[in-house]
Amino acid sequence: MGPLYNGTTCGTIKEGQNCITHGRPDLGYLYWRWQPSQCNLPRFDPNTFFNLLSNKHIAFVGDSMARNQLESLLCMLATASYPNLVYKNGEDNKFRRWHFASHNITVSVYWSPFLVKGVEKSKTGPDHNELYVDVVDERWGSDLEHIDMVVLSIGHWFLHPAVYYEGGSVLGCHYCPGLNHTEIGFYDVMRKAIKTALKAIIERKSTDGNGIDVFLTSFSPSHFEGEWDKAGACPKTKPYEEGEKMVEGMDADMRSIAIEEMEAAKVNAKKFKGLRLETLDVTKLSLMRPDGHPGPYMYPFPFANGVQEHVQNDCVHWCLPGPIDTWNQIVLEVIRRW
Repeated sequence: MGPLYNGTTCGTIKEGQNCITHGRPDLGYLYWRWQPSQCNLPRFDPNTFFNLLSNKHIAFVGDSMARNQLESLLCMLATASYPNLVYKNGEDNKFRRWHFASHNITVSVYWSPFLVKGVEKSKTGPDHNELYVDVVDERWGSDLEHIDMVVLSIGHWFLHPAVYYEGGSVLGCHYCPGLNHTEIGFYDVMRKAIKTALKAIIERKSTDGNGIDVFLTSFSPSHFEGEWDKAGACPKTKPYEEGEKMVEGMDADMRSIAIEEMEAAKVNAKKFKGLRLETLDVTKLSLMRPDGHPGPYMYPFPFANGVQEHVQNDCVHWCLPGPIDTWNQIVLEVIRRW
């Protein structure tokens, strides 16, 4: 049936994910759809979303995958009702809020690539990230009392060099030669970050009496062929066949951490009324779609002057419209069943 919205008319797509207006010539990727094995996933209906979530505040919290998913949702909803941008702050629109007046629905995005308090590497500061794994990021944490549904999404930023703090002292680091800290990798740190975030949500929402719906989006694999920083590309124009590609290695480990922490949090949340938690498990369905990334079309018409020797590719984020629209279809179906 084709895409759920028109990529050339949706006004909230980030430049780098607008593959059609950037001249991507093949459009087959728009026509594949995820078919779960034991149920049918209905096509996204914006009016169903509006009716189920009227008078609510939905927040996407995390890294650029959270933003990618948010922009997909906005495009789908905009086919039925216009989103008014009511707030923006931060470079690169890292904090934004829209309001759908027709159903009094607020949709926000909060940039928080670790969910916990962190200092991002910068040209002026340290050249590694600093994370405080036991302290929630208050840029979104302090707004929890006004949020009815939150979609958390992290992963890729944990691959960067970082120093970790817990209880005020250095816990260790990931890839920090020359700093004299213990190398501890990032898996346990990502686990602690998710644990801290979910604990903060449950504690704060169980006391304010309003309840909350929480989704944790699992890791979405990238599809660089070759190293991402050494002219890696994602040239495929079709999904993998079933069985051709398995969830393994880092992708599997990142996914497991999300699922395990969410299952533990569900047990904790059972003690309170009005808290519903679910993992949005997109790892496999995303792994199957090497065709859905912007690739070189993160920039307009990259081959206008012939094929260049080195063209930067985006094999992490997803074209809009594209496979990431499925994530929001699943979210809507879970809410509908709730």
